Amino acid sequence: MLVTLENLDSLAWEKMNHLLPVIIQDSATGAVLMQGFMNTEALTATLETGKATFFSRSKQRLWMKGESSNNTLDVKQVLADCDQDCLLIAAQPNGPTCHLNTVSCFPEEQLSQQNFLSYLERFVEQRSKESVEESYTARLLSRGTNKVAQKVGEEGVEVVIAALAETKEEFLGECADLFYHTLVLLKDQDIALSEVMEVLQQRHNK
Repeated sequence: MLVTLENLDSLAWEKMNHLLPVIIQDSATGAVLMQGFMNTEALTATLETGKATFFSRSKQRLWMKGESSNNTLDVKQVLADCDQDCLLIAAQPNGPTCHLNTVSCFPEEQLSQQNFLSYLERFVEQRSKESVEESYTARLLSRGTNKVAQKVGEEGVEVVIAALAETKEEFLGECADLFYHTLVLLKDQDIALSEVMEVLQQRHNK
């Protein structure tokens, strides 16, 4: 169930002393970032402000994630499970989520569901802001669309050649190069990877 201000009273608050467990998931990568608890006031604040707000059982008060660190969570969607006693929130993290200054409160190397292409998209965005002397990505983008598009074309040809005449390891390497440079071209065109995924999803659903 998609949770809104209009239907939050229908959640199974009575099951756990008016607290619901909440899983926060990166809206782009799918990585699990943290787990917390919300009461009705915290969920209301979350839905009204768009910032993930929890109920602290130790401090017995509401707290907005990032209220001291500024590493807030911009909420994109709130879902309830089939029993309506647990919440899954998709959010855009603004900095590390964990108080240990890591992306996730869970071991990141164990997050097999993480969409690495989305992570790489953010990496390209970061690199694009660096100096051309220090970043290959920034240097390539500075050369303009023609050069970026040409590089994608070159990598595409190399993928074909590797598939026909080279080893599996070489083919995988060329595919990785093609994926990376395609992300750079998307950046050049100011197009998010999610827009491409939406087209694929629409085609799949036909």
